[in-house]
Amino acid sequence: MTHPIRLALALLALPAVLAALAAAAPHAHAQMPQPPEIAARQYILVDLASDQVLAERGADQQADPASLTKLMTAHLVFNAIRDRKLDLEQTLPVSRRAWDERKGGASVMFIDPTMQPKVSELLRGLIVQSGNDAAVALAEGVSGSVENFVAAMNRQAQAWGLKNTQFRNVTGMSESGHHSSARDVAAVAARVIREHPQFYPLYAIRQYTYNNIRQDNRNLLLGRDPSVDGMKTGYTESAGYCLVASSARATPGGQRRLLSVVLGTDSREARASESQKLLNWGWTAWDAVRLFEPGRTIVSAPVWKGEAREVSLVAETPGGGLWVSVPKGEGDKLRTAVERTEPLLAPLVAGQRVGTIKVTTAGGAAVATVPLVAQQAVPLAGFFGRTWDAVRLWIR
Repeated sequence: MTHPIRLALALLALPAVLAALAAAAPHAHAQMPQPPEIAARQYILVDLASDQVLAERGADQQADPASLTKLMTAHLVFNAIRDRKLDLEQTLPVSRRAWDERKGGASVMFIDPTMQPKVSELLRGLIVQSGNDAAVALAEGVSGSVENFVAAMNRQAQAWGLKNTQFRNVTGMSESGHHSSARDVAAVAARVIREHPQFYPLYAIRQYTYNNIRQDNRNLLLGRDPSVDGMKTGYTESAGYCLVASSARATPGGQRRLLSVVLGTDSREARASESQKLLNWGWTAWDAVRLFEPGRTIVSAPVWKGEAREVSLVAETPGGGLWVSVPKGEGDKLRTAVERTEPLLAPLVAGQRVGTIKVTTAGGAAVATVPLVAQQAVPLAGFFGRTWDAVRLWIR
């Protein structure tokens, strides 16, 4: 039988922080910041340092993602380059299907079947110019056909647990059954940023010229906010004007990045201004506090019937560190507590979830609950070790 054990943890093991915690008034209660009014059908703002959602509205409603679809298209192409199935200097043929994307006023990079563009050029056409023709050429280059590539997009979405996403094409053109959500789009964008940092700078390129045709990046925030270094725009008549915007700033604890997604605004200007409003609020109303460095043990837990007597527990976060986003000025008033399963029985595998760490303000407002995982594997002990621990557990 298991029951939770709560262990009080010192936040940063600094005397000043301990003094602040001791002096905190029991009745103090931080009000969570209220986001500004955002003129969009759906939106979400995520602090990628802490993986916390700072604001959202309708973030799980299915919506037409328009060219935000190309975030997943690009991610699979980046995977293919990483896995050496494709090379940046490799040239790809332009099929009639890719050429036909120029019809109907869609965004294109103006390639045609007489050309042999490089993968590096097609990526810029896909990301900077939002070229539907580039998307098709890359999809065919990776998977042999658009249909095979779309199937791979859906498999990836399913593997990531994106419950409101289904792809029917690689371009984002409106089509029955082609949908996503603000939360799912943010998840794809975060994957691109974290898993392919070498390619992320492509999203900051302000303009690109191909076939003697220069086109500007449609992300207006790239020219307005120095902290914005990506990411992707989208528009169809049914989707409205959409924008994923990513903003990074240096903080005392390290780089912090905010990611906003706005769907269904009324114009190019509106998607930029509403995204800017959301990002500005995130920076001014919230602080990000680094509680534990990557790989740092948060707590050591005793293990029964194992070769080791205890195991180190770390946060289940990218890099193993722990950030939390808190209302401005509340960073020195945080309280942390650990809940874990007891008794903890071997065998354990590295990365196995065995508890949580809960972070609250001094007034008890929940800030974050983060899973804790075993940092290393603990195999079963031998027969005598297991027997001795069984006796000890029975006596206890």
